[in-house]
Amino acid sequence: MPEYEFVDVYVPRGVPRKEATRLLTDHAEYGNWELDRLSLHRDGSRRVRLRRRIIRQVRATW
Repeated sequence: MPEYEFVDVYVPRGVPRKEATRLLTDHAEYGNWELDRLSLHRDGSRRVRLRRRIIRQVRATW
């Protein structure tokens, strides 16, 4: 079963959709994050949960 690490990003209501898209695209391209969950609140703010896989290296024995 893969392990993931998560980060929550809060986007306030005054941020246009295009800026929010750019912010999330930057996270995806440069940090290898992917969208896990998006919550749109009544006041127009967004709470985004991003995830990325944790890759554990197996130690080699000699």
